[in-house]
Amino acid sequence: MADLSCQFVGIRSPNPFWLASAPPTDKAYNVIRAFEAGWGGVVWKTLGLDPHVVNVSSRYGAVRWNGQRIAGLNNIELITDRPLAVNLAEIRQVKRAWPDRAMIVSLMVPCDEASWKFILPQVEDTGADAVELNFGCPHGMSERGMGAAVGQVPEYVEQVTRWVKQFSRLPCIVKLTPNITDIRSSARAAHRGGADAVSLINTINSITSVDLDLMAPTPTVDGKGTHGGYCGPAVRPIALNMVAEIARDAETKGLPISAIGGIGTWRDAAEFMALGAGSVQVCTAAMHYGFRIVDDMISGLGNWMDSKGYARLDDFVGGAVANVTDWKFLNLKYDIKALIDQDKCIQCGLCHIACEDTAHQAIIRERNGERYFEVINDKCVGCNLCMHVCPVDGCISMQRVDHGEFGNWTTHPNNPMRVNA
Repeated sequence: MADLSCQFVGIRSPNPFWLASAPPTDKAYNVIRAFEAGWGGVVWKTLGLDPHVVNVSSRYGAVRWNGQRIAGLNNIELITDRPLAVNLAEIRQVKRAWPDRAMIVSLMVPCDEASWKFILPQVEDTGADAVELNFGCPHGMSERGMGAAVGQVPEYVEQVTRWVKQFSRLPCIVKLTPNITDIRSSARAAHRGGADAVSLINTINSITSVDLDLMAPTPTVDGKGTHGGYCGPAVRPIALNMVAEIARDAETKGLPISAIGGIGTWRDAAEFMALGAGSVQVCTAAMHYGFRIVDDMISGLGNWMDSKGYARLDDFVGGAVANVTDWKFLNLKYDIKALIDQDKCIQCGLCHIACEDTAHQAIIRERNGERYFEVINDKCVGCNLCMHVCPVDGCISMQRVDHGEFGNWTTHPNNPMRVNA
């Protein structure tokens, strides 16, 4: 069995699967249940200094898609509404009882030096392994000058990170907001401020749906609604890209990353880790299916690593980063054509409809007066839309047919800004 033990900025845990800062990590009861289920660590739900945090009812809105009840989840919940002293006491209690698990404490306080100087020693006194700075919450707290209101300004990110490194010996993980034009600017700012790592993505600003009877966004609170934070499987492609952007950026190369965003299976985790993440954080999947999902994550990742010959996590972490590039460097002479396996084809016609209506009219639908689907190679551009719409796995495959030399847009004669690659 592959070794799944994780060491992230000096934080040790038996596996890389951590629960993200959210309702599942709001109190000792939940966290203990998570550790009993096998989770490698938790990020305790965000603590603050505001004694007037009051959460509303209801709090969640969901996007359903193709039979999945929670393809995306929107929340308008704030940081913990439990007293700071109670949270700190429970953190200390749980860490002492479970010393082998990662215990990271999420923090959000006003953007001033005194507030950070006040709370950090109290967190450090609990025995926690690290702090995570919540610079991402897009609702409620941002209206009080915290959360995304800080994370969207690189200068603030850098300054607060410097304060944290000045007033605490704990590793500092900066949680980044995706509600920004270029995620690299925030990551670079955190790096300049001395961050030991970054975590991303926090939730995406969203309204998931509108109740057409109440004429209000959901979730509704006494007939009104507001924007909230979007998470779950639907955000995973966005998170993958942002993790990759930081991992391959020259200014943040080597900066440890804890990945968040729609992770619900071992494969999701492996993809993030291949793009440079040293640990992964899970929230929505645990809220949907319960803490026991970590069993499948652990066994699935271990079995896959064994099949690939990876003895430890470091053997494949970051393995895909070198293959993430800009469009201009892609091989323009690489050519593929669709091929339909007639033995697997169920004659549904979805490939023909997609290609005929929205692509390149490269699939015929009959032969000798009978229903028959076949690719016209001279018209096929290798877009692979047909493969994606086909309901039968492996029925349509893409076959490589190019024989030319490597070439890309940087050297293409039609590029007016041509430069040497």
